[in-house]
Amino acid sequence: MSSVVKQGRLSNNTYALIGAGNMGGALLSGWLAERGSKALKAQEILVIDPAPGQAAERALKLGVKFSATLTRGSASGLKMCLLAIKPQSFAQIGPSLADALPKDTLVVSIMAGINLHGLTEVFGERPIIRAMPNLPAAYRAGITGYVCGAGVTSAHRDIAEARLRAGGKVVRVDSEREIDMVTAISGSGPGYVFYLTEILAAAGENLGLSPELAGELARQTVIGSGTVLARSTDSASDLRKSVTSPGGTTEAAMDVLMARDGLPKLMGDAVKAAYKKSQDLGKP
Repeated sequence: MSSVVKQGRLSNNTYALIGAGNMGGALLSGWLAERGSKALKAQEILVIDPAPGQAAERALKLGVKFSATLTRGSASGLKMCLLAIKPQSFAQIGPSLADALPKDTLVVSIMAGINLHGLTEVFGERPIIRAMPNLPAAYRAGITGYVCGAGVTSAHRDIAEARLRAGGKVVRVDSEREIDMVTAISGSGPGYVFYLTEILAAAGENLGLSPELAGELARQTVIGSGTVLARSTDSASDLRKSVTSPGGTTEAAMDVLMARDGLPKLMGDAVKAAYKKSQDLGKP
């Protein structure tokens, strides 16, 4: 894919997406799926990615602008810049982005572990928001938590929320410590659910079901349970209790899952590991 952005000022309503990998691509898909008066037009989106994937390829066909690099000319009209590159690449890529971006561009980072201090060291006094979406954003079914840096106004928050809401619900937290927690719960959470589906299907195979039937049963059970969570006003705990009849099959399974070394400990350890990793990614 060759560069299709010419030097010169872009529209003042242009939004740049730096990196269209898994998470960036998910939000890009969400942007393009939006409808209504506040939805972005394809030509208002600029994707910067030296190695574009499928999401960027699809977006280009819809009229999204693309460039392999960001220059002062191609960045001159940007309203907001969404950073979706791998956090390990930030030290190399960040300074060149900062050199190209206008001083008033809102920077929204969805890089795990790169804290506001690290972002401010590179981008200076620009308004900065650190956010953490998750993969279901590609289907407008995700949730994003975000925290604001110094100098972020209510107008900046409105801009960021409007774009992040393309992926689903948006919540604002008060501290970066909470963003690392958001990362461990909802940012990494889809991986936990996918693995649960995987091992539930494997358990069905071990009982003697065919791989196809076990996979279908496990997949639809997770999908259906998610629908119940979405539509019911009951808590997850109450819903669990409602399907756990005394002396029944679900209770027999729950006795195993809720044992001292069962799912609560495993999930707690898993979330703590993700939380620690999110913190470690932000250390020099």
